Amino acid sequence: MTLDQVPQERKPRSGMINVVFLGLVSFFTDLSTEMVYPLIPLFLIATLGATPALVGVIEGIAESVASLLKVFSGYLSDRFQKKKGMAFWGYAAGVVYKIVLLVAGSWMGILSARVIDRIGKGVRTAPRDVLVAESADKETMGKAFGLHKALDMSGAALGILVTFFLLRGMHEGYDYKRIFALSMIPGILGLCMFAFIRQTKNPAPAKREPFWKNARSLDFQLKLYLGVIFLFTLGNSSNAFLLIKAKSVGFDDINVILLYFLFSAVASVLAMPAGQLSDKIGRKNLLVPGYLMFSVCYLGFAYAPTQAMMAVTFILYGVYTAMITGVERAYVAEIAPPELKGTMLGLQSTIAGIALLPASIIAGLLWDNFGSSVPFLFGAATSAAAAIILILFMPSRKPATS
Repeated sequence: MTLDQVPQERKPRSGMINVVFLGLVSFFTDLSTEMVYPLIPLFLIATLGATPALVGVIEGIAESVASLLKVFSGYLSDRFQKKKGMAFWGYAAGVVYKIVLLVAGSWMGILSARVIDRIGKGVRTAPRDVLVAESADKETMGKAFGLHKALDMSGAALGILVTFFLLRGMHEGYDYKRIFALSMIPGILGLCMFAFIRQTKNPAPAKREPFWKNARSLDFQLKLYLGVIFLFTLGNSSNAFLLIKAKSVGFDDINVILLYFLFSAVASVLAMPAGQLSDKIGRKNLLVPGYLMFSVCYLGFAYAPTQAMMAVTFILYGVYTAMITGVERAYVAEIAPPELKGTMLGLQSTIAGIALLPASIIAGLLWDNFGSSVPFLFGAATSAAAAIILILFMPSRKPATS
């Protein structure tokens, strides 16, 4: 038995330890990412002379690359069972990303860096999620994904807080590249966590055709839920719109980042309890109120008249994130065919990523032509529709019992 393999029967006792280390990988990686991400637009515009439109193009290309890769990464992790190795190299791309930022002297260099970073995310997401799923039993699947998401969001929150203090102390001619260099430290710490991660030993997979050649044979419940994810995401546009909306009630550029920290902190605290709750009451019974909570949040973003109300809405947005993000992955892992678990988790991420592009375009057009409240009303409507579809057409699955 190799060091990265453990017998299947030991999973209940050691599985959560595996999830903790997978979560620590995400914690340090998100800490590193959020130290840099808010500074990229400032660096592009203030140092390299890029326009906001060019910033948007760079982010759009980068995110599209990540979305398209996720389903293929999931398929390859199922096909060759190299989940730990694929996840490691996906996270290692985040460190390479910072190195390229350090040497970038033009917007093309930044674009190259962002594409490398998003390629890494596209490669690592599905195999990492399979490692989380295989580290838990059905009765603890929600807890496992919730714990991972809690650590992930904690790192993001801490990174955002670090960024806030850096921006607060920023002055003209600030050394952005020094921050890029410092951000490599938590990224490298995240890679070190892989020394403690174990991949469950699975039988050698039989040779099989790609899943898309047999799409009709997939479970109707799975196909329906993937459709629900697409519909929901059409109204779930970029979080940049939330920050722009917050500025309309008086928050400045620096304090808006504190709102984003507030959202991330709330999500990190509640993600694991939400996952455990889904283990007890069933995934659907948490997903439906989660989608309805999103509708409430978007109504709040549409009409919040004061800074205090906007802050409350960001807190509720953190509650929604905790209710949905880890639980939906647990749900897909639970209903997917075992031999296609990585593929389906990757496909879920790809569908959501593909929908984000038209979602942001729709939101922008609605904002420009009908006012800043309309994109949020559209999002509230699509989320409510997703909840109704789940209620009417998705059968409830009994929670697994030990």
